[in-house]
Amino acid sequence: MLESTITSRGQTTVPKAVREALALKAGDRVRYTIEGSVVRIRPLRPISRLRGIVRHQGPPLSLEDMDRAIAEGACES
Repeated sequence: MLESTITSRGQTTVPKAVREALALKAGDRVRYTIEGSVVRIRPLRPISRLRGIVRHQGPPLSLEDMDRAIAEGACES
C-alpha cells in the first residue's frame, strides 16, 4: 500500500511508484474523480502530446480527400 501525508495547506506528495505508473512528471496535471468513498486520480495529457502518435504513410491528404474518404466509409456501413 502506498501512503502520503496531507500538509496543513492540503498538499501531499504523490508517491514515486504512482508517478512512475502514471508517467507523471513535474508540471503535469491530474484529475480526481470521487466515486463514493473512492477517489481516482488520472493524468491529464495536453493534446500536444498526441502529436506524431499516428503515422501516415504517403503524401499529405487534402481536406477534400478526407471528406471523400469519410463519405465513402459512411456509405459502406
